[in-house]
Amino acid sequence: MKFINTNIEGVFIIVLEPHKDERGMFSRIYCKNEFQSISADKDFVQVNYSFTLKKGTIRGLHFQSPPKQESKIVKCISGKVFDVVVDIRKNSRTYLKWIPTELSKENMKMIYIPEGCAHGFQTLEDNCEMLYFHSEFYSPEYERTIYFDNKQININWPLDVTEISERDIKAREIFEDLGV
Repeated sequence: MKFINTNIEGVFIIVLEPHKDERGMFSRIYCKNEFQSISADKDFVQVNYSFTLKKGTIRGLHFQSPPKQESKIVKCISGKVFDVVVDIRKNSRTYLKWIPTELSKENMKMIYIPEGCAHGFQTLEDNCEMLYFHSEFYSPEYERTIYFDNKQININWPLDVTEISERDIKAREIFEDLGV
């Protein structure tokens, strides 16, 4: 696998290098030794899966606050998404900056998201499936959400929003409560 630096410190696009033959394809999606080369030395303790029915749906922007901050590896295993990472580390030179990445079954890219960044995505096709590897257990009391249309961050979502959860809609107040 190749790790490609982004404009946000610690965020890497991961390009898999599959082995193909007459049977099909094989690819490694995680190797602790390779991830240590980018200082991603967290142990992953939980793997989550999501399925999203409708094109245009937004999930996020999610993160966990201290002391339950988490790093993530995110991969699209079916469909195509517009994936977004937002730097919410107040002392970072890229504070409140965001980067987009298209993740799809076809391009096989993944993204590594360090602690201190929020994550979300918009589905570009119907029936998208995602895998998330987490370095911290899910802790509802530390879970936070930034409203997808926050004017300070100003993400240019590619499609009109078709679906968003009630929890994510309520994020307007949560974001203001954090003072971000």
